[in-house]
Amino acid sequence: MSAHHEELQEIENAKHLWRNGGKWLFALLVAAALGYLGNVIYKGQVKDKNEKAAALASQVQGDATKLTELQQKFSQTAAAGQASLETAKSLFDAGKLDEAATQYRWVLANQKDALFQASAAKNLAVVLLQQKKFDDALTVLNTPVDESFAPIINETKGDVLTAQGKTKEAVAAYKLALDKLSEDSPNRELLQLKMAQL
Repeated sequence: MSAHHEELQEIENAKHLWRNGGKWLFALLVAAALGYLGNVIYKGQVKDKNEKAAALASQVQGDATKLTELQQKFSQTAAAGQASLETAKSLFDAGKLDEAATQYRWVLANQKDALFQASAAKNLAVVLLQQKKFDDALTVLNTPVDESFAPIINETKGDVLTAQGKTKEAVAAYKLALDKLSEDSPNRELLQLKMAQL
């Protein structure tokens, strides 16, 4: 009889626990399990997407159709950003400045990685400088970038301002770049030389 009594007592305890917050604890445990499962699935999908993007990126190598496919299907991936920057550089080297500018603009619009943003802004400004579109170049160089990339952006601003004949402003931009560089940076000498020539 005592075993039956203990069973009834356990059932009553379980009912009491359920009525006094047990269902919320159960719901919390279910929500946590679902959240964990969702996170695992999401990470798996991201990994799969990145792998597919990397495979497609390896096929780009100057193929505009493949690059467009990569940009459309995997616009947020690092592989798309890297392939776009590499393609833009090849186009620039081949003298196809408008096409290079288009690729750099795509990176600025679609990639949020600090390195990609800074690289695209700097290189697009160089393209615009080559095209003598100085005001457009300076506008691009006002793109917010991570503080660690400020020296290269300010140096490029100095180059654009020098090309415009704005010596005082160019010196100020070079000085800003110099001030943000570490003492052991190899770029310090080049900046100092650019300033000395003005």
